[in-house]
Amino acid sequence: MVDGSEAAILGGAVPSFEGKKIWVTGHRGMLGSAVVRSLRNENAQLLLTTRAELDLVDQSAVQQWMEKNRPDLIFHIGAKVGGIHANATLPADFLRENLLIQTNVIDGAKRTGAQKLVFVASNCTYPAKAEQPIKETAQLTGALDENIRAYAVSKIAGIEMCRAYRKQFGCNFVAVIPPNLYGPGDNYHPQHSHVVAGILRRAHEAKESGAKEFVVWGDGTPRRELLHVDDLADAMKCVMSAPTTHDLYNIGSGHDLAISEIADLVAEVVGFNGKIVYDSTKPNGTMRKLLDSGRIQSLGWAPKVSERAGLVSAYKDFLRSVEVADSGLRLG
Repeated sequence: MVDGSEAAILGGAVPSFEGKKIWVTGHRGMLGSAVVRSLRNENAQLLLTTRAELDLVDQSAVQQWMEKNRPDLIFHIGAKVGGIHANATLPADFLRENLLIQTNVIDGAKRTGAQKLVFVASNCTYPAKAEQPIKETAQLTGALDENIRAYAVSKIAGIEMCRAYRKQFGCNFVAVIPPNLYGPGDNYHPQHSHVVAGILRRAHEAKESGAKEFVVWGDGTPRRELLHVDDLADAMKCVMSAPTTHDLYNIGSGHDLAISEIADLVAEVVGFNGKIVYDSTKPNGTMRKLLDSGRIQSLGWAPKVSERAGLVSAYKDFLRSVEVADSGLRLG
């Protein structure tokens, strides 16, 4: 048996990505595509598979693919994800698929001798009433948010799997927990988007239609820690390359904003000059979830993208997505 500290020493650092075979699961999503962008100039061999090419739920297919390709480094980002409504109505799907995906990839990494794996978890794995800012040691110390309990449990299982494989087999597997992400590649669906993308879309539509106001769910007082997706991609490269002595790292910006502050900033970036109305009949969600990111900062990482600059990039990406959708409709 190998304890956690010995596992980290056995795994050691990854001084260079050059020449490495790097598998990025979920590379078409917002975070996966950001990691791929960040790795483009590293002279590495990127292994990228679409779901049509490799279904991560299929254990046999994953084993065969990993045996054939034998990635050196794995950024495990691929997962079944969705908003609160999807999680509340499809808990069995979220639990089952994520448990299968994680088991197949993490166990496959051990079987095929991957040098290091970085697994992306979620801040919903922390107790709903955790002390702020939340330290990594808060895991499993309290009740979870009931609305996303199944998804949270699946991600906790992934964290524990990385931890167990470090302890028992000496595998250099590390989990990371980000806050609310935003940026290029986000999902701007009217019902299923996350906080920044949802507010951005409503502000844009209000501006385009000439409306005098747009509505934000809740009373505007909950606070959210935001992190631009390019900052997270950079942090994950740091975790992958550094001699990590812990098996879990929070990766946050270090501060949070009230939903009302986020809405005001989005409206300013979009150019909407009307009124923002808060619908207090809708749920606020968790009031605050600020991460303590001291561990990742000790590795030398710090975020570079300000909220304003990040929102400008997100809005440009949204406008591109609207143009593509409009072009598709015209062609159709």
